[in-house]
Amino acid sequence: MANKRNVTVQMKADLEYEARNPQGNLVKIDMYDPEHKHAQSPMDMLLSALGSCASVDAVLMMKKKRREIVDFTVRAEGVRNDGVPAFFTDIELTFVLVSPDATEEEFAKVVALSVDKYCSVASSLKSNIIYKSEVKRPE
Repeated sequence: MANKRNVTVQMKADLEYEARNPQGNLVKIDMYDPEHKHAQSPMDMLLSALGSCASVDAVLMMKKKRREIVDFTVRAEGVRNDGVPAFFTDIELTFVLVSPDATEEEFAKVVALSVDKYCSVASSLKSNIIYKSEVKRPE
């Protein structure tokens, strides 16, 4: 049986919306120009969803390997189609792990598994998703 998810999106103003899941969690959305933005746009949220989805498994796998995580970030950058719809043609994810004991090689493998195998958001997209990983030592 399918595992269904849902959100309800409600218009608050011409370019403002709120999305709420059944548990009551709220996300504000707006379509304003950058100088007037108060919230992420739907396309920003797609990048956020992809980055956070891939991060969860990457962090869990590094912890399973008993690696110390001082800090972890992912930068998601998308290139959009010039026409309509302006979908992402390419997305680049840059994973940065700050750890005193992780290696580049093991982190690169974890990132690849996370994005290519475990991330439901990545599997839901048509975009060509590329990714990079980097381990930094704490200062």
